[in-house]
Amino acid sequence: MRKRCGVVQKADLFASLVVFLVALPLCVGVAIASGVPAELGLVTGIVGGLVAGALPGSSLQVSGPAAGLTVLVYEAVERYGVEALGVLVFGAGLVQLGLGALRLGRWFRAVSMAVVQGMLAGIGLVLIAGQVYALGDAAAPGGGLGKLAGLVSLPGRVDPVALSVGGATLAVLLLWPRWRRGARVVPAPLVAVALVSAVTGVFGLDVRRVEVRGLLDAVRMPEVADFGRLTEVGVIGTVVAFALIASAESLFSAAAVDRLHRGPRTDYDRELLAQGAGNAVCGLLGALPMTAVIVRSAANLQAGARTKASRLLHGVWLLVFTVFVPGALGVIPVAALAGLLVHAGCRLVPVREVRVLWRGHRGEVLVLVVTAGAIVVGNLFEGVLVGLTLAVAKTAWDVSHVHIETEDRGDAGIVVRVLGHATFLRLPKLLDALDALPVDREVRLELGGLRHLDHACAAALEGWAAARGQEPVATSSSTT
Repeated sequence: MRKRCGVVQKADLFASLVVFLVALPLCVGVAIASGVPAELGLVTGIVGGLVAGALPGSSLQVSGPAAGLTVLVYEAVERYGVEALGVLVFGAGLVQLGLGALRLGRWFRAVSMAVVQGMLAGIGLVLIAGQVYALGDAAAPGGGLGKLAGLVSLPGRVDPVALSVGGATLAVLLLWPRWRRGARVVPAPLVAVALVSAVTGVFGLDVRRVEVRGLLDAVRMPEVADFGRLTEVGVIGTVVAFALIASAESLFSAAAVDRLHRGPRTDYDRELLAQGAGNAVCGLLGALPMTAVIVRSAANLQAGARTKASRLLHGVWLLVFTVFVPGALGVIPVAALAGLLVHAGCRLVPVREVRVLWRGHRGEVLVLVVTAGAIVVGNLFEGVLVGLTLAVAKTAWDVSHVHIETEDRGDAGIVVRVLGHATFLRLPKLLDALDALPVDREVRLELGGLRHLDHACAAALEGWAAARGQEPVATSSSTT
């Protein structure tokens, strides 16, 4: 028995080191892309391990700063300033705690997957468009459309040395996983960033590097006056967007992680509480928002993690690194982190899923594409709202099927049977069929096959019956 426990502890220890090596460059890269000091990304990773990692919910998924929130965080920092970030994240954490306490976690599974995939695709496209500039140490325009339009003139503004560094990072990220044995021991993101950093240092390449301020200088705890901003309408909208998108990403990640192992399933409400507690702590430290991250979670499982000890320990290693060797961040080229995030952005675009949906659910592809496009043109929150609205409208259209059967009985007249769901969405079809009936024949309208008849259709049918000088239509089989 002791031997077995020892194996489990060894497996969790090894997994925690692997997750730490995966998380380290990603935490720094997400922070830089979000427009905040690199140390704040590490703080979020630490909290994700020590706080969310210690709480019940999903025992094997790992939390930290995620590329999926980069666009929203960048927009919030640009609008409200980095000093307001802590309040925004703290408010989002409170919203998540409230949702978890009300046991609403499971309802996030009811969100259309097309909207979620469209959200990730939109985030990925904006992330790629923004980080392409950083690949060449060039300044990026504001807004998704501005970034896309600026790509035309980008070739003349890039630094070829920085572009080579970023390109080399992408090449290592693509090639290293092919050596499966090596990839299991040392993750591709760490190999890419470490190798490129070493080469730029040895050859003294003149490229922009990560600025190191120190943990105490980077962390800014919100002051009492800052919490007054939670009464502003715009701030409230951003807080809700943080909470809902972070929650959806975390719970969908949990569902994906559950499919990768046979251990205990996720308690969605407890996981939402854990994410809320983690974000509340991140907010008090002025750090980035956190979510569960599928890349780190998958690395945790592939490394042989058995319990939540692995994700908790990965937070310990991040803390040790941040406290004792933060200066190591200063040797990392920004172009290398940009390459890392371009790679992450490409993985957010669900190309395979679109191909599968196109074969049998083309309406879902429309929802996905419109959601992604709305995010690129507008912003993340507006794009998700557009996607949800379109998904609801599509569902309403799909379920409101109405079938009209006409039977000519000669001298006995014409029998018309209406079956299915008669809603205002199908009213034109219904009225066209009724108006096409001969006016000089007796018509018997049977509605007993209707499962639903909304007010608009009922009023229209009554009007049609009255126009023919017949009795009003009943909601069961009747003669008009």
